[in-house]
Amino acid sequence: MKEIELSVGTIEYEDTGGDGPTLVLLHGFMMDASLWGGPIGDLSADHRCVAPTLPLGAHRHAVRPDADLSLPGMAGLVAEFLDCLDLHDVTLVGNDTGGAIVQLLMCDGAARVGRVVLVSCDAFDNFPPGLTGKTLVLAGKLSPRVFGLFMQQMRLRVLRRLPITFGWLTIRGDAATARWMKPVMKRPEIRRDAVRTLRAAGADTGLLLAAAERLPSFDRPALVVWASGDRVMPPEHGQRLAGLLPHGLLVEIGDSYTLIPLDQPAELARAIREFTHASGTRDDYR
Repeated sequence: MKEIELSVGTIEYEDTGGDGPTLVLLHGFMMDASLWGGPIGDLSADHRCVAPTLPLGAHRHAVRPDADLSLPGMAGLVAEFLDCLDLHDVTLVGNDTGGAIVQLLMCDGAARVGRVVLVSCDAFDNFPPGLTGKTLVLAGKLSPRVFGLFMQQMRLRVLRRLPITFGWLTIRGDAATARWMKPVMKRPEIRRDAVRTLRAAGADTGLLLAAAERLPSFDRPALVVWASGDRVMPPEHGQRLAGLLPHGLLVEIGDSYTLIPLDQPAELARAIREFTHASGTRDDYR
């Protein structure tokens, strides 16, 4: 992993390099850049893949005490990241809460973004999303120390697989979810960051409804990839998002829950590759 100093502190990121189209891939709460390991292994053959680990609870470098850890703050951090790496015409990809961050950037102009891909993500009134999101936000009301004790339960696979934790987020990705829990279990400064992030999310639950009103003004190509059997992000939200976007395309993927990069990495990579190699119109993509 590479590191870069931004206004909030040190951010780790993966960058495969290369001369192909640039993908910047964003993860959700209590996850890190390894969410994208499967798709990156495929897409890096003909794309430059850049995946930052945002301070969303599974990061390894604590941020500064005054860092803005709200979702708008995260969107600003991603914009700063693109600026510091001087990335242009990127395809911005977001899964889970990463997709919410992408939507906020779409509303703010995102000058360095040429295309977007929204992958089974928070949208409209589904924020915090499903049982998992609501449980996390409730847990964020605890003190950092008690939050850490609560998260210690995630050592047990049977508890990680519950619907209120990761059970409805991924079918095949339990090893990744176990790995993502380690920083918040072991390090008090990461627990403090995680609690601040979750409290900020819980304080602005109408954020994505407001963002949705501005999405029709996004005039660049957009791909919406949704798990047809998603139990946390309603499949009809994928259809609504694609319909709102003037150049929106919808692809549905089966045998997967929300975390398609873990459950169906090859299918997701195929959809992204076809999208980046197409002109971006509905007819050309078909």
